[in-house]
Amino acid sequence: MAKAITDVALIGLGAVGAAYLTSVADNFPECRIRVIAAGERAERLRSGGIVYNGKRYMFDIAEPQEGTPAGLLFVSVKNGRLAEAMEQAAAFVGPETVIISPLNGVTSEKRLAGRFGAEKVVYSYAIKLDATRRGSETVCGNEGWIVFGDARNEPGRLSDNVLAVEEFFKRSRIEYEIPEDMIKSLWKKFMMNCGLNQTSAVLGFNYGLMQRSKEARSLMRSAMEEAAAAARAAAGVELGEAEIDEIFRTMDMLSPDGKTSMLQDVDARRVTEVDAFAETVAAIAHEHGFAAPVNELYLRLIRAREESFRL
Repeated sequence: MAKAITDVALIGLGAVGAAYLTSVADNFPECRIRVIAAGERAERLRSGGIVYNGKRYMFDIAEPQEGTPAGLLFVSVKNGRLAEAMEQAAAFVGPETVIISPLNGVTSEKRLAGRFGAEKVVYSYAIKLDATRRGSETVCGNEGWIVFGDARNEPGRLSDNVLAVEEFFKRSRIEYEIPEDMIKSLWKKFMMNCGLNQTSAVLGFNYGLMQRSKEARSLMRSAMEEAAAAARAAAGVELGEAEIDEIFRTMDMLSPDGKTSMLQDVDARRVTEVDAFAETVAAIAHEHGFAAPVNELYLRLIRAREESFRL
């Protein structure tokens, strides 16, 4: 019988963390919840909590040095903060801890496995989450779901970690999907991020403009085709027109007024995740000898925007 997860420690209480931790709080009252935070951020969360869709939530805030092992470590920081987050969360990881990190990109699980052990880490990403941060408040129109699992997930033969997370999500009423080929699914989400997130950030387009602009859709397609070439070269994953068309259908279902997380970062003058997207494609292209001009241009343009935040 798979182990039961009855407590969760989360680091990164942004839009993704808020969407899913509030679901745990609302639907799994027996679950112990701890939010890992330090310094001024910890004090702010202790005094005011967060507001999610108009409801205020006050969570137990745990300083990094106060940690004891949790059943589930939920990592939902941006990629640029992952190294710091791993150090702050180290005391919350024990022999039985399962780690899930629905971050963008294709590198977080490898980094977490290197720090804590591959036997603890489950692959994951969030899909169709349509949330906007406004200070300490998060407004979410669609919570989407979490895609997760081991590299391969054969029906009837799921690992104890996957079964434990599945039961936890059921009790928390978090929608989820467990694909048979998790690695292909992960690269498909990466391809979407390279196309949609980066194009929207460069152009300043919300979902509505991305849906209606032929030129934006063309740019998005070019960026995704380069990401597909990276998936083939780096992981032997085949992605093509069927997956690209599916991504466009997904985008066309999103609220026209919504914005990608990367555009929200640019608008708020925050560091983006361009290193996890365009830089990854560019590095793979350089290593394997194929061209990735759109992602290379996106990398330069978005880094220039980030530089302007410091000037």
